[in-house]
Amino acid sequence: MSVLQAFDLTGRVAVVTGANRGLGRAFATALGEAGARVALLVRDRDSADQALADLAGRSIQAQAFVADVTRRSDVDSVVGGIAERMGGVHVLVNNAGTCIHRPALEVSDDEWHQVIDVNLHGVWNCCQAFGAWMAEHGGGCIVNIGSISAQIVNRPQWQPAYNASKAAVHQLTRSLAAEWAPLGIRVNALAPGYVKTEMAPVDRPEFRRYWIEDAPMQRYATPEEIAPSVVYLASDASAFMTGSVLVIDGGYTVF
Repeated sequence: MSVLQAFDLTGRVAVVTGANRGLGRAFATALGEAGARVALLVRDRDSADQALADLAGRSIQAQAFVADVTRRSDVDSVVGGIAERMGGVHVLVNNAGTCIHRPALEVSDDEWHQVIDVNLHGVWNCCQAFGAWMAEHGGGCIVNIGSISAQIVNRPQWQPAYNASKAAVHQLTRSLAAEWAPLGIRVNALAPGYVKTEMAPVDRPEFRRYWIEDAPMQRYATPEEIAPSVVYLASDASAFMTGSVLVIDGGYTVF
């Protein structure tokens, strides 16, 4: 196999949660351009229409499936449908996430649970449900989207629930990688730095001093710059890699 062939995902089905916009949409596009058929797992079917149209325009085979990742029954019910309609499940990208900026003493119970439910319980639900299918069908690859917030405390805003949830995702990744390696399932995490998306207004003046100027590369990333690393983690190019957290942050965490 040549180097470029190692990145080829032709014949594989990749599930991407939260794939209707931002990083998730870029991940779906990159996986599709690498040859995968892509299942967009979204909470609202209508929200996926624009992403599906864009993928079709790139000659990428994609379908949308509806599930709230925080509801285990939703996730369980959709696994079989994806596998049947698309021809299996070979790659899972746990991208769905949310963040609330609030000082710790002001975080309500509802806000704490909202972030933990999506960012941690949602990852767990999908890992367990899709992981069970992979274990019964010869293995697969899981990529959990973590964050540099798992290893730093972001400033100037405070976001304790988000930081805690992403740290848990990194450790869950390592735990599942160790347990599932004999089943042929690789589990890795991707930890992006500051990326300009709808959820992260990285170029606002109050954030630029800390989010951009503190990074050695003195800039933020675009989703399209992060997406190729998901292809790497999902493909045979990373065949001997499991339990790792791949940090892509413009050097932010070296200081």
